[in-house]
Amino acid sequence: MRILKLVTLVVALSVAAVGPAMAQEKKTYKVGAAVYGLKGEFMQLWANALKEHPLVKDGTVKVTVFDGKYDALTQNNQFETMVTQKYDGILFVPIDVKAGAEAVEKAAAANIPVVGSNTRVDSEKLVSYVGSNDVIAGEMEAESVIKAMGGKGNLVIIEGPIGQSAQIERRKGNQNVLAKHPDVKVLEMKTANWSRAEALSLMENWLTAHAGKINGVIGQNDEMALGAIEAIKAKGIDIKTIPVVGIDGVSDAVRAVKAGTMVSVLQDADAQAQGALDVLMRKIIGPSYKPRSTLWTNYTAAGLSWGDGTAKAYSIPWTPITTKNADAMLAARK
Repeated sequence: MRILKLVTLVVALSVAAVGPAMAQEKKTYKVGAAVYGLKGEFMQLWANALKEHPLVKDGTVKVTVFDGKYDALTQNNQFETMVTQKYDGILFVPIDVKAGAEAVEKAAAANIPVVGSNTRVDSEKLVSYVGSNDVIAGEMEAESVIKAMGGKGNLVIIEGPIGQSAQIERRKGNQNVLAKHPDVKVLEMKTANWSRAEALSLMENWLTAHAGKINGVIGQNDEMALGAIEAIKAKGIDIKTIPVVGIDGVSDAVRAVKAGTMVSVLQDADAQAQGALDVLMRKIIGPSYKPRSTLWTNYTAAGLSWGDGTAKAYSIPWTPITTKNADAMLAARK
């Protein structure tokens, strides 16, 4: 009887000791980030910013970044993998506004919440979207280049991947402004798929086909604008005679703005990635979740507010890149 009591006491003490330890165990959430492609610097900045989110750094969230390789089918297959492996949530940067809807539907059917970031997807099943208004960006760049052209002349437009929301909305913004300037003619408008190399080749062809007639260049992202600049320089043309504008604020573009060879606006990759994770974690954890990204304080003056974290969309303002803020932007990436 004494031995039985002793065994019972030991078991009780063991349970008592294990109980608090188990209570202190921290749940780890498995989150997938399906991005359209990692070849360009902007999405690399976005992915790196996500990994710097406080919840990722302290181990609360384990993030896996999936490279979509600029292909809707690849992204769809990656969603299937995340559904099969029972991820807790997904961040989605789609290559195609329409095709991406099928992937979101699959996740929703498995009760896995999806938050969009950077580019949009046409799905009512999306929990929320954290990004920037690309129509406004398209208007900003068109206004800038047309002003530099003196309100008249010929320009060319290098577009993003056809069917991606950024391409669709930036084109709309470009055209909104062009409609107000009848003395500006668009000589060419084709895609270079966000690629500097493709834009370089495209611009070389246009400079030959329209020799001496191109007065301005709109690149719907910085990489393509930079490719156009390389082509212009290779032709021996003074870059300051053909204004070039881009979007994103990748490092080479910031340096080019500082050097006076192009105009660009910053798309805040840190705010988009980290803000999207905050919104996703609010959906997963519930009302008790408190946001950890600095996004929610950095843009308070611009009217952006966390609220209760359940808004269907959060629009992050664009920041014009200038010679005054260029060094600070570059320093923040070191």
